[in-house]
Amino acid sequence: MEIYLLRHGETQYNRERRYQGLRDIPLSPEGAESLCQAEVFPKAVYVSPLMRARQTAQRLFPEAEQLVLEGLQEMDLGDFEGRTADEMAQDQAYRAWVDGNCQGKIPGGESMEAFAARTCGAFAALVEEALDRGETLLCIVAHGGTQMAVMERYARPHRPYFAWYAPNGSGYLLRTDQGLWNSGNGVEVVRKLSYVSSGEDVWSWRS
Repeated sequence: MEIYLLRHGETQYNRERRYQGLRDIPLSPEGAESLCQAEVFPKAVYVSPLMRARQTAQRLFPEAEQLVLEGLQEMDLGDFEGRTADEMAQDQAYRAWVDGNCQGKIPGGESMEAFAARTCGAFAALVEEALDRGETLLCIVAHGGTQMAVMERYARPHRPYFAWYAPNGSGYLLRTDQGLWNSGNGVEVVRKLSYVSSGEDVWSWRS
């Protein structure tokens, strides 16, 4: 089975380098316009309930039914949402979180452990259900954090969380089967994907 695991397109918050988290920020006009249709045509695509993921799925998979899954939402960034790193440079709670490799519980938000458990649980359930049904294609449009958490947990060869960063409108083509998944070997990385039609290699200049 092939799995398309994709990050939403660019928002104004992305452009301003603001933490988005659970804020329901739409794609910017430029971000929406830069997205091009994917080369596969699933009957359904699984999406985060947040607007930016749903708008991206509509651009990439215009004929697909959108199946909303709460567990695919971005990390709850609590008090940090809507702010930039520069704006929080003197914020003790933010500094402590960064110094702890972003693992601790964010004031008013989630810890990395809780977030990873939520989003990886949602991903695993989708994969297992699709494999049980004999599906050959699974498409997911969510968030950068969702993507990195899933890749850290399940992608082979293993790499740490931040090593799996993908630019807006980009992601990974993965492959697995019953034997690979049930053996605990997760998913194989086939290649990087990008659905940004800017003409630039987004992986080279934003990774």
